[in-house]
Amino acid sequence: MSLQFLSISDFISLYQSYTVLDVRSPSEYNHAHIPGALNLPLFTDEERAVVGTAYKQESREAAIKIGLDYFGPKMREIVETVEAICTQSGRKDVIVHCWRGGMRSGAVAWLLDIYGFEVYVVKGGYKSFRKWCLEQFCLVKEIKVIGGFTGSGKTYLLHELAKQGEVVIDLEGLASHKGSAFGNIGMPDQPSQEMFENLLALEVYRKAVTNAVIWVEDESQRIGAINIPGDFYQKMAISDVYFLDIPFEERLNFIVEEYGKLPKEKLINATIRIQKRLGGMETKNAVQLLNEDNIKDAFKLLLRYYDKFYSKSISKKAHRENQVIYIKCDGVDSNSNAGILKKVSLKV
Repeated sequence: MSLQFLSISDFISLYQSYTVLDVRSPSEYNHAHIPGALNLPLFTDEERAVVGTAYKQESREAAIKIGLDYFGPKMREIVETVEAICTQSGRKDVIVHCWRGGMRSGAVAWLLDIYGFEVYVVKGGYKSFRKWCLEQFCLVKEIKVIGGFTGSGKTYLLHELAKQGEVVIDLEGLASHKGSAFGNIGMPDQPSQEMFENLLALEVYRKAVTNAVIWVEDESQRIGAINIPGDFYQKMAISDVYFLDIPFEERLNFIVEEYGKLPKEKLINATIRIQKRLGGMETKNAVQLLNEDNIKDAFKLLLRYYDKFYSKSISKKAHRENQVIYIKCDGVDSNSNAGILKKVSLKV
């Protein structure tokens, strides 16, 4: 058998149908990786550090010899691990990559090839994938933005549009954060910035390739600890915003239903975190209301704060002629509002 090498473009078109093995160390993989790839580390983090030090301080040959000392005892385990993976997938072909398509992927690919697997190696490794990711954010042709005050059910509306066949990207879903001070409560840990970019790049690639309009939710550039990449965010900033104009009381009821069941302590902590912007007295009042289990009045106070904050943001966009399209909606009903939104967007 012989190894086969894939350009990054060939890899992108194929990889979802194959088992992808990332042979970098666990810490490299955990920081960020190609979505869907499995970690099959050639070296532990400690072993990688030793090999890297030898490479820098001694020579390439010294580093290779140390690497072989680590690699030799692991050969059988690596083969059997991949064998089990392939048995489960029903295929005996795998794609292997390391950081830049060097010695680590070469060693593992050689071993698997000798054993009888059909092995592909990504030219340039993960580094070439990262370069490809950063190029994707300029490819989006047209974005339409769903705006609206807090409690308008924008995320639910986005998902409803997807069910109805529209092309959407859920930025908050990719970032594992709902965007406000309360946005991380009940959510999984956020990915690293790099991992978020990897996820977003693949979403953009899958959806921009159709040249379809992509719907997103209006966001500030920062979602929790994550930043939306500049090229993508700039496209959002100049796109039409479809602002859902929903009565305050309807939004308040939605927010109470959405967040009211969350742990009181976490709601209080989140309120305290925005004290500088909310103001000392308002923060004190909101915390007191939460402690008294008066959830509705607490959120009424907080909702007014967020309305004021978002009004400033949307007013900047309103200076561009016709960029903000206001849509009257009776309530937070994603199915009904999706129908209204689609009709209005067709006329613009």
